[in-house]
Amino acid sequence: MPEGPEIRRAADLLAAAVVNKPLTDVWFAFGSLKPYQSALRGTKITSIETRGKALLTHFSNGLTLYSHNQLYGVWRVVNAGEVAKETKRSLRVKLETTEAAILLYSASEISIYDTAEIENHPFLQRIGPDVLDDRLTVAQVRERLLSPKFCKRQLGGMLLDQAFLAGLGNYLRAEILWLAKLLPDNKPKGLNETELNALADACLSVARLSYATRGTLDENVHHGALFRFKVFGRTGQPCERCGDPIVKTSVSSRPFFWCPVCQV
Repeated sequence: MPEGPEIRRAADLLAAAVVNKPLTDVWFAFGSLKPYQSALRGTKITSIETRGKALLTHFSNGLTLYSHNQLYGVWRVVNAGEVAKETKRSLRVKLETTEAAILLYSASEISIYDTAEIENHPFLQRIGPDVLDDRLTVAQVRERLLSPKFCKRQLGGMLLDQAFLAGLGNYLRAEILWLAKLLPDNKPKGLNETELNALADACLSVARLSYATRGTLDENVHHGALFRFKVFGRTGQPCERCGDPIVKTSVSSRPFFWCPVCQV
């Protein structure tokens, strides 16, 4: 499943194609959403926002489309009137302007709310702060780590829990723990001040670096400009800090990559 940085970059591409341009066509596959088609034609998409791995498409008439890609959903941008390339995916949503269309395939978590009520969506009620929210600080993350809800949780499972920080996932978990020099069975309550601060900082810095440097569509971009994994997917390759081989194991039923020398 794509993690927060990939969802945010996808939202950026969608927004660049259609925001603030009148919608000439709106189509939904689900019968429950079809009554909104006529209400949304002629309106504008004012912004496309991410909350962790969910995407909120806000319209100028006070409605918001909630979507979550889960495992199989994917958004595409095409020219207006263009038929998307052949795919086995099922089209769920089409939002079209005179210039471009954004298409959502295969997602099942799709609903429409009054924008003023969108915060009542069950998913948004459950998740923690978005890791890519610029207003979220290291101090606030540290406070969450020490809160009664999370202080006794093992880091390996907690960093996958969207209730802790929305948008984190498996590759970010491995990279965060490597940067903080911690093992996944550590608990926040057992960390010293230096370790807590390093972990809180890594939770934000790794995710934000990934957002800033991954997902480019320009194949000619200099390789050094891309986000480079330190441990994820690098089994047997030397650790950048100590040179020992990176090891792969399983934590919380997900692949986990780590350095047995650097991480304690």
